[in-house]
Amino acid sequence: MDRRSAVAAIVAGLTAPGLAWSRPAAGFTIDKARIDAALRQMVSAKRAAGASALVWQGGVERYFGAFGDADREAKRPMARDTLVQIFSMTKPVTGVALMQLWEQGKFGLDDPLARYLPAFGNVKVLGEPGVDGKPVLCAPVRPIAIRDIMRHTAGFSYGMRDTAADKIFHDINPLALTNSLEEFGDKLAQVPLLFDPGMEWSYSTGVDVQALLIEHLTGDAFEPHVRKAILDPLGMKDTGWTQPADRLPRFAASYAKQADGTLARVPDEKARMLNFGRRKLTMGGAGLASTLDDYMRFARMLLGRGTLDGTRIIKPSTIRLMSTDQLDPRITRRFFLPEKGAVGFGLDFAVRIAQPRNATENRGTVGEFFWDGAETTLFWVDPANDLAAVFFVQVTPFDGTLHHDIRAAVYGSGYIGPAGD
Repeated sequence: MDRRSAVAAIVAGLTAPGLAWSRPAAGFTIDKARIDAALRQMVSAKRAAGASALVWQGGVERYFGAFGDADREAKRPMARDTLVQIFSMTKPVTGVALMQLWEQGKFGLDDPLARYLPAFGNVKVLGEPGVDGKPVLCAPVRPIAIRDIMRHTAGFSYGMRDTAADKIFHDINPLALTNSLEEFGDKLAQVPLLFDPGMEWSYSTGVDVQALLIEHLTGDAFEPHVRKAILDPLGMKDTGWTQPADRLPRFAASYAKQADGTLARVPDEKARMLNFGRRKLTMGGAGLASTLDDYMRFARMLLGRGTLDGTRIIKPSTIRLMSTDQLDPRITRRFFLPEKGAVGFGLDFAVRIAQPRNATENRGTVGEFFWDGAETTLFWVDPANDLAAVFFVQVTPFDGTLHHDIRAAVYGSGYIGPAGD
């Protein structure tokens, strides 16, 4: 091969969709027996009623396994086509849908949110209590930018903290399923911000605001827009907020860990309302149900730099932007984010920025990006190793030890990956 041909071959390899974005990071092998053992232990130790995982690497499926029950009471085993509530793993799907519109020039990341959603032009920030002990509301030091709603720096509440703003959030209940997205936005704008935009990281309803923004930018209802823009082009035939009734028998039941360590079934009504009921609200931050194979198609698209099986969903440069840490170093208050390891946050993804520092931290590779769901589902994309993984359980409260164990099973407990830049 002459020099010109050799250079052309190298360039083709570097730009081929689905290949690693950088040189492969050596140091581990996919061990089916090791992953099987981890999933089996989760079930036998009653940490989960059922557990399943799918790993894709180097352009091929490297692992699939399912153990235990999707529905313990019905004695229905966890299976490849089991549908689960993925909760906040909905967020990256919404983020990609919004960034498609950014690519079309419909907004700028640093545009004020209120330019498109005027209700957010009058939000106030929760200040220190006054002399009477009552909360003081102040004007924010700057407007909320669209970038803020994608990196959880807007200051919105999610009702997860013990503040006066969270109490108001619960009282107003913007995420009630009886609200439309428009009503959600109007109500959320009445809740004081926890902090000035851009000053902290705090998990929030920002991705639900993204869904509302998509409706305003496109004139389409959010759910059909995402189906047309992402789900159908990727062939994610089982994924959706609204599900046909004949899929109900494929749904996994949810289980809550009790004080004595046992698992108790969570009543099915909320899941049925989310996917089969007469809800008005289609959340951008939760609500999708999916299968391992369907969500892996989304993950593989991300791994393929925006393309899957010849279908371009989003540009490689946009994926890089979303999967690059967007948090300023001065943002040191980050609520629970440090619990996920040495990570920053991009646009709707957590991003690993340093090697694991100790044995208790989740295994992973610098440059990977990921997110998870309230019932302990997880996915991650590892460009350095040309790998994507999806992990399903339905366990509350959120159990990060399961994530630690599935990652250790995929990589090996001693893996820390290359140092990165």
